[in-house]
Amino acid sequence: MNTLLAKKKEPIDKLAKASASGRSLGAEAFRRMLRSPVAITGGVITLLFLLLAIFAPLIAPKDPQIRYLQSQVELGKGIIPGPSPGFPLGVDDFGRDFLSRLLVGAQQTLLVGVLATVIGVLIGVIIGGLAGAFGGWVDTVLMRLVDVLLSFPSLLLAISIAALFAKPSQWTVILAVSIIGVPIFARLLRGSMLAQREADHVLAATSLGVKRGTIVFRHMLPNSLGPVIVQATLTLATAILEAAALSFLGLGDPDPTRAEWGLMLGNASRQFLDIRPELAYYPAIAIIVVALGFTLLGESLREALDPKNRR
Repeated sequence: MNTLLAKKKEPIDKLAKASASGRSLGAEAFRRMLRSPVAITGGVITLLFLLLAIFAPLIAPKDPQIRYLQSQVELGKGIIPGPSPGFPLGVDDFGRDFLSRLLVGAQQTLLVGVLATVIGVLIGVIIGGLAGAFGGWVDTVLMRLVDVLLSFPSLLLAISIAALFAKPSQWTVILAVSIIGVPIFARLLRGSMLAQREADHVLAATSLGVKRGTIVFRHMLPNSLGPVIVQATLTLATAILEAAALSFLGLGDPDPTRAEWGLMLGNASRQFLDIRPELAYYPAIAIIVVALGFTLLGESLREALDPKNRR
């Protein structure tokens, strides 16, 4: 009899221990990411990029604006000095240290990607939140506008928006890239909020007479932002690539003094690819590596937060 009771008690003890050591959703996702080589790789790349962007002015060996070797640059003869003592990556077409400009360019690239993503998230959250909260004709009108934006290929839409401005600048690139992310975030949040409508806690709050605004901002919206945050990580990678594409097509910031990877890649690809192809290779490799880091981190975060993968 005692043996039988002990066997029945054993599963209860295991449940009690599991409950006592229970973790929050965020902590559990972080624990799974620490065990994923893909997540670690993406996190290391992303962290190095962030540190480089923050401390770039201090790390850069020379002033990226000074034309140190301009007298040695002869574009008519196809001469742009390559690597030499004091200039590990050579200089650009203005005789400026290319390594310093590449390091400082990380800061501007991060600025473009982050601002474009943040603006897209904010506008998308407003549209998706209104559609998910009110439903009815509000949902119908807003989602039809979103469908119109989704009907265009993302890069084509970004090119069309950037071309509307008479004078291209860094802000036109940010605005164009942010708008193409709006429908993605709006659709994602709207779907999450519609799913939250049928959740037990929302139904309980509704039955108790809680106001609609309180239900939306305290119950539905906070529990619907998880997928949006994950998508923002992935969108940051594509924002960097799309900003570089606009600069490559001549729709980016025309200021030659600004050190930004997309602008550097665009200028070198259009003018100096046959003279010094390295001027295009280095920023292209940097963009690809950083985009890969954010993509790996975003995909790992999505898998870690997926209920199907919880064990």
